Amino acid sequence: MPLIRNRGVDLFYDLSGPEDAPAVAFSNSIGTTLEMWDRQIPALTSRYRCLRYDTRGHGRSPTVDESVAIEDLADDLAGLLDALGLEEAHIVGLSLGGMTAQAFGQRHATRAKSIVLMATSAYLPHGWDERAAIVRTKGMEAIVDPVLARWFTPTFAADHPDVVTAFRARFLANDARGYAACCEAIRDMDLRPGNAGLQQPMLIIAGADDAATPVPMMEDIRATAPQADLIVLSRAAHILAIERADGVNRFLKALLDDVEDGPSLSPAR
Repeated sequence: MPLIRNRGVDLFYDLSGPEDAPAVAFSNSIGTTLEMWDRQIPALTSRYRCLRYDTRGHGRSPTVDESVAIEDLADDLAGLLDALGLEEAHIVGLSLGGMTAQAFGQRHATRAKSIVLMATSAYLPHGWDERAAIVRTKGMEAIVDPVLARWFTPTFAADHPDVVTAFRARFLANDARGYAACCEAIRDMDLRPGNAGLQQPMLIIAGADDAATPVPMMEDIRATAPQADLIVLSRAAHILAIERADGVNRFLKALLDDVEDGPSLSPAR
């Protein structure tokens, strides 16, 4: 899994699946790395070319010493596709990755074959100044426990302590400056006006138990975006791509196959 540079930004990425297959690009949540998609890749790589990457300032993608906007993160993804020779892709994002996906669909409309948003929002301005200030002064350790408490339901966390431990370690390894910069990007974004112009097939997947980006935030996106369909998964908090990989994979694959093959009957929810 190498680093690639485009537009002055180094991004760490993983590309798997058949070289001539339709591309699916996955964008990660704030505080996570590309490993958050580990449970999607085996379900898709027999048919799709799957691209995962660490958002700038996260994981193995270095921090760029400047302020960043959601639009910059969308352009980072476009630059990564350019560098890899991928003209278009299905865009999948969770939390910050879902915000990146919305901005990508607005700024690079012809390159997004579809958009899948998970546990995200179009507008989320409150609380990010405080979080950015804390990690800049006290480090990632100061917020890790309350953040992880919102990422998984208590039942999942109790049953899968190894998963939570791995996410905790990767969270703590993130560059505090890169994390803080992304906090401020979330604070400053308002994707609501541009979402009305999105024409790509769109699937929104929410977790019924998600306290970080509750279901009404995704209902607001669906009300604005003309092509959106909303699925609410039970027994799921914020990192639902891990906690409810079964449901996520079923609905994600159904959308991808519908776009590639033509509409079919929707699977039972």
